[in-house]
Amino acid sequence: MIRVALVDDQTLVRSGIRGLLDLTEDIRVVAEAADGIEARRVLAQASVDVLLLDVRMPGSSGIDLLRDSGGPLPPTIMLTTFDDEDALLEAMRLGARGFVLKDISLERLAEGIRAVAGGATLFRPALTERIRESFERSHAAPGNVLTERETEVLALVAAGLSNGEIAAHLGASEGTVKNHVSSILSKLGVRDRVRAVLRGIELALI
Repeated sequence: MIRVALVDDQTLVRSGIRGLLDLTEDIRVVAEAADGIEARRVLAQASVDVLLLDVRMPGSSGIDLLRDSGGPLPPTIMLTTFDDEDALLEAMRLGARGFVLKDISLERLAEGIRAVAGGATLFRPALTERIRESFERSHAAPGNVLTERETEVLALVAAGLSNGEIAAHLGASEGTVKNHVSSILSKLGVRDRVRAVLRGIELALI
């Protein structure tokens, strides 16, 4: 049995997800919390295989819990909406193993939990049709690949590094890095760094 802790400030969301997972044979919600502070207490008392963690909660958010957990967390899947892209990039940097949208189907949610419990990450499979359609509206085509250096820069962007930090890591000027980032955005048909990372994940570039 895969034991799940569910952290979300909305009671109806928790109830809905718990009810869905009760329909599976191998996944059960064994602990719940309404914010990051309560989650710390719950996780200290329960044996948990996977943590489903809401990105945005009043008081102490999911990002706050990832950043200030005080110890290792169970493999964590972020619960989010498409509007949380900046937070998702931060969650990835802080060690989240994946993300799912709150309108995800039971089948995809269960598959994602099983995958993360088994040691996998859940970024590309977690993209629902809404995100896929958003990507398809961009001007980039899968064949429009990045150069080796651009791919390296994109990976460093995904790790949360600034242009200055990337420049120092690569031994290049910050202006050169800015040019690489601009080229990446243009080739991937996106308007910002967050969408570039998500697009790169979708195309298996990083």
